[in-house]
Amino acid sequence: MKKIIIDTDPGIDDAMAIHLAFAHPDLEVVGLTSIFGNVHVPIATRNALALAEMAGSDCPVAEGAETPLVQPQHPPGYFVHGDDGFGNSGVIEPKGGKDPRGAAQFIVDSINAHPGEITLCPIGPLTNIALALRLDPSIASKTAGVVVMGGAVETPGNVTEYAEANIWHDPHAAAEVFATDWPMTLIGLDVTEVVRCTPEDFDALEATSPRIGSFLNRAVQFYFEWHRTKPHYAHGPFEGCFMHDPSAVLAITNPEFFTFRETPIVVETDGERIGQTARASQGVPVKVALEVDAQAVRAAFLKFTSQADSQRG
Repeated sequence: MKKIIIDTDPGIDDAMAIHLAFAHPDLEVVGLTSIFGNVHVPIATRNALALAEMAGSDCPVAEGAETPLVQPQHPPGYFVHGDDGFGNSGVIEPKGGKDPRGAAQFIVDSINAHPGEITLCPIGPLTNIALALRLDPSIASKTAGVVVMGGAVETPGNVTEYAEANIWHDPHAAAEVFATDWPMTLIGLDVTEVVRCTPEDFDALEATSPRIGSFLNRAVQFYFEWHRTKPHYAHGPFEGCFMHDPSAVLAITNPEFFTFRETPIVVETDGERIGQTARASQGVPVKVALEVDAQAVRAAFLKFTSQADSQRG
């Protein structure tokens, strides 16, 4: 069983990924850390606590950075995820509270307590990860892996022609993380926009997992509407949704679903191309996913998330 920390800005597809991780028999979620992006940090923390409680998990939730390292903060992605982050499906107030440590300290403490065992899975902007490295650079040699949902290497971005949202929200943090010598995998739009689920898929989840599946099905309706009406840089509108964050979780358990190429990545930190993730001739190699067995990822997501109710602690 692999220990993971999910750094997250929940977010509809974040909720999918987190419930997938809680339900997956090969994963132990040792903590959630919150970050801005889809929503502001207080909402992200509240949503992370609510998701953990919904899954019956007592894993800690540590609150992260409220703003990017350098640039002014972009507005949250309410138009994609709703004002509450869950597609305006209704605010869920958790009963428990956040961990007293900040996200960066929690990440450092957890990795030092379990050297070589924890995989970081950031599915939002990379600010907390950069701050953890600043706090204790030695965690780079003690981390089992870093699997990032973000970036677009051979495909256009989704907030600008060049940039994917998670990197665009804090490109300076991303640049620091990508320059670190540690085992890093990038699950970007090159593969996550190939993996899609349909309204029928989420109806089936609700049927097999009435508690958690019903929540996801309610939340995803707002997400479907955005995909149905919003033209994308590389894709026209369609009926269904991209499976960005769940793909990153499944890259931890099933890397064979993906085809990777190792290459250094540089992040643009200013100008028209800010947030772009581009190949570089020199630097630390990153495993970049460029192809995916989309049906295998979709099937695995549905298989394990359909068991979410029965996996509740």
